Amino acid sequence: MPLEEPHFADAEPGDESGLMAPTDADTNAPSPDPFDELVVAALESLPEAFRDRLGSVAIVVEDEPTADQLTSVRAPGLLGLYTGVPRTAYGAENAALASKITIFRGPHLRQYRDPDSLARGVAETVRHEIAHHFGISDARLDELARGRHG
Repeated sequence: MPLEEPHFADAEPGDESGLMAPTDADTNAPSPDPFDELVVAALESLPEAFRDRLGSVAIVVEDEPTADQLTSVRAPGLLGLYTGVPRTAYGAENAALASKITIFRGPHLRQYRDPDSLARGVAETVRHEIAHHFGISDARLDELARGRHG
């Protein structure tokens, strides 16, 4: 039996998203992932000056870090990972490798058991990985955290 093409209606007037709105015939539309929404909320909470400078950084959610990712940072676990060339590096704008921030769903869900702490944990991880994009090291982030927490 052939698969049917999904049915879409034209976007509403004034809708600048460029996305097509599903019609009532599209009953299998996935609902937004709550974890993904936490990542989006964390990004939207950043000051505009930082959001505007993220440029072409890919921000993705994956379920778990791979063994290679864990080995690359010599860590037993990861909540997030920045890969790429920090903006503070000479020539970063012309780097051949695109920057990528990966936020890992599983470790967050295991570490943060209630919705409020999960939202705070995701936001903290997003900010932490974005800090790496702007050239801030883990040592400096630890120093800043100690100053914040006395």
